[in-house]
Amino acid sequence: MAATSQLAVPLPWGRAAPRPQPADEGLHWRIWAAEGAATFTLVLGGLSFVCLAFGNGSPAPEALPWQGVRLLFVGVLFSGLNSLLAVSPLGRLSGAHLNPAVTLAFRLLGRVSGPDVAGYLAVQLLGALAGAAALRLVWGGIGESVDGGATVPTVSPAVAFALEAAMTGLLVGVIVACVSSARLARWTPLVIWPLIAALVWGGGPYTGTSLNPVRSAGPAAVFGNLDSLWLYLLAPVSGAVAVALAWRLGTMPKPKTAKLFHDPRYACSLASELPAMPPS
Repeated sequence: MAATSQLAVPLPWGRAAPRPQPADEGLHWRIWAAEGAATFTLVLGGLSFVCLAFGNGSPAPEALPWQGVRLLFVGVLFSGLNSLLAVSPLGRLSGAHLNPAVTLAFRLLGRVSGPDVAGYLAVQLLGALAGAAALRLVWGGIGESVDGGATVPTVSPAVAFALEAAMTGLLVGVIVACVSSARLARWTPLVIWPLIAALVWGGGPYTGTSLNPVRSAGPAAVFGNLDSLWLYLLAPVSGAVAVALAWRLGTMPKPKTAKLFHDPRYACSLASELPAMPPS
């Protein structure tokens, strides 16, 4: 069913019925607050797993001396938290992009309005900075020993850039493929869980597997490790944009929603061909 700009049909109790809708051009403070809170939780919780697995003074390095096992541990828990946030009330409200690369990809695919792009990117960055600051308070010296989980390449900048762009492009491609199917859209968090875990395990030794500009920007700014930040700001976005443009110009089915988990009971300001509650 194509998106429509017609007004939603009012229900007897004064609420609007969920129905397909275009991207709303208004200001959505409540939705943006949910996105910022979810990003804060992802950075604080996800990077706590990094501190636990690799920080000096943590019991994990001694209990699990194999780096590959600890990387897999981090990947499974970090990606699991990402997926849990997508199905949480915060994610059901905002869509749980949690990542500027994802938001920009959906913008290029016509699923996100201009005001929402600005709002989402702003709160994602603020949430990541606040999450990294909270991480520093919680983990103290253990967090300091790993720069709060800052991503640092161990290969040349060109190779690291290509790896981050390719890995993020793969992630965004899988997300867009899932939300381009009404049948698969609700399973997106479950699909990306093992994918992100595998990318962290495989790419971690070379780039730290960021996949997300604000996931890298938060600890880099708070812990003062800015040397390679430019790479993690540009490479994930480049990969996501390339995939979005290819999808837009190709013949693949277009995304039916811009939410990683779509729940029509929650307000939605994003374009959706699935039943969605209007934002007001």
